[in-house]
Parts: sequence; structure tokens; C-alpha cells
Amino acid sequence: MNLKDTFHNFKESDNFFVSLARDILTVLLAVLIFASFSQIVFGMWTPMVAVESGSMEPHMNVGDIIFIKSIDRTEVVTYEEGMNDFSSFESYGNVILYKPYGQEGVTPIIHRAMYYVEEGEPMWEGGPSAPHSGYITKGDNEVTNKYYDQQGQVSYLLPVKEEWVIGVAEYRIPYLGYLRLMLPSF
Repeated sequence: MNLKDTFHNFKESDNFFVSLARDILTVLLAVLIFASFSQIVFGMWTPMVAVESGSMEPHMNVGDIIFIKSIDRTEVVTYEEGMNDFSSFESYGNVILYKPYGQEGVTPIIHRAMYYVEEGEPMWEGGPSAPHSGYITKGDNEVTNKYYDQQGQVSYLLPVKEEWVIGVAEYRIPYLGYLRLMLPSF
């Protein structure tokens, strides 16, 4: 039997185990194609995050899937800089995904980069000096996020260092993230 006949038998077989192998190969191929596409377009193998809190409402809601572009492939435009001519997610500047305090293994934060401060500058008007350079960030929800992250519990008194930024939010798919939020963390 030649390769062409073997492939035809594999493709057309009604045998349970052959059918199972065919399904597994199809899923693996689909995952490989998606991962490759994600790496090419977004610069990340897994470019999606599920929104877990309402801190970015009304522009991002709990259960939304957000596609992230790697920080290696883009530049951060702050709210302050974007007021001239750039907006994303219905407000000025970029929404960034960052590791709080630069820690690995913790849930990243997705908030808007408001402005950049240099080390020693006040972090906000009348505020303390920045211990290092970085972004001052804030959620878009005016009810739950009245203050900058650096004034509260999210990144208390520490600007977000550039190396803590994972990427920039690019696209949103509503509700699809609920599936991810229902699954246990691994």
C-alpha cells in the first residue's frame, strides 16, 4: 500500500481509534495554526486575557477577551500624550497589561497608562516623589477607580516600570472570556 492509499484509508476510516486520532490531529493542527498566527500578528503565543474585574468599565467588562500586542512590537501612548490625536477603547492613550510590582505568577493588571514620570518627579500634583521612572496608571471606571493605581492598593506608590509592561490592549471580544473565568487556574 502506498502513502496515498494509506492517507485515504486514514481519512475515510470508520474505526473508532482512527477517527479519534483524526480528531486529535485536527485539533492540534488548529491550535498550531492559531498559535503561529498569534505569534506573527501580536508577537505572543497566547495574546488573550479575560477581564476579571469591572475596573475598566464601561470600555472593558468582566468576561471580555482582550487581545494584547507584545510590548516588543509597539510603543505605549499615554492618556496625556494621546489627548493630541490618539485614542483606544473610547478614551485617550493605551490600555496596558502589566505585572503588578513586576511579580511573576500573579494576575496581571489591565489599566490605562495615564502619564509617565521620571525618578524623583512627583507622581501626581502634590504627591510623593517617584522612587523610579514609570507609568502612572488608572482604571477607566470612575466609580471604583477614583484615584491612580499608585494612590491605592494596585501599585501603591510605585510607577509601573517599562519592563513590567507585558503589552498593549488592541481588540475586545465581549463575553467570550466567561468561559475562561469559569475554569480553574492551573
